[in-house]
Amino acid sequence: METDGLEWLLVPVRQLVAWGAAGAMVFGGVVPYIPQYRDIRRTQNAEGFSTYVCLVLLVANILRILFWFGRRFESPLLWQSIIMIITMLLMLKLCTEVRVSNDLNIKRRSFAAADSKDEEIKAPPKRSYLDFDLNYFWHWSKFTDYVQCVLTFTGVTGYITYLWLDSSLFVETLGFLAVFTEAMLGVPQLYRNYQNRSTEGMSVKMVLMWTSGDTFKTVYFILNQAPLQFSICGLLQVFVDIAILLQVYLYSSYPQKPTSHTAHPASTKAL
Repeated sequence: METDGLEWLLVPVRQLVAWGAAGAMVFGGVVPYIPQYRDIRRTQNAEGFSTYVCLVLLVANILRILFWFGRRFESPLLWQSIIMIITMLLMLKLCTEVRVSNDLNIKRRSFAAADSKDEEIKAPPKRSYLDFDLNYFWHWSKFTDYVQCVLTFTGVTGYITYLWLDSSLFVETLGFLAVFTEAMLGVPQLYRNYQNRSTEGMSVKMVLMWTSGDTFKTVYFILNQAPLQFSICGLLQVFVDIAILLQVYLYSSYPQKPTSHTAHPASTKAL
């Protein structure tokens, strides 16, 4: 009888733990960006944060959602991707507004060519499609340009996925690309810190939350027997987070002069 009574108590406890873990998976991924968002908003300076982090997460989560159509995984992971896409768009909106307001003399760049009413960009008549200036890719002047780019990428990859959805090889490759891209999340920030020889402007709280969140996520993948790609790339993500934390220690303990990038000013700005 005692065993039955104990089991009766454990069932709701296990259910609550499962719900809590699922909730942490859905919303835990966006929590690290709250302190960074607040720092940018407070200081009106987005130079320390690489918007390529947003690009990586947008691509990764769009691919993960498409992967779900070919191989159904747990719903919390699907909802996590949707919430993350919304969060990254909000981060991009803030960073774009801050960057443009701080640099009034910046040459206006856009994803799509301007129309005749646009007084800021005088595009030649023949350039009626996209601006393929790679030096300024993902460094546009309007938030709507980022939205256009994301929608274009979603449409193209969605159509390709629809055509190849019956191919198990394509679906598994899509899943690998999704989680591998997400595993590279910290690389743009790692590179930016290396370029600046400093982590100033980057929220250390954000990286600490990355590390704890990625560790939890990887354990969650393993325990819930998620596709193998998820577990492998989760471990890779943890290693990148640790590398960024090592940069925080090295650059704060042994300050270095930033490397000059006068030869490539455009590529430096783009990051």
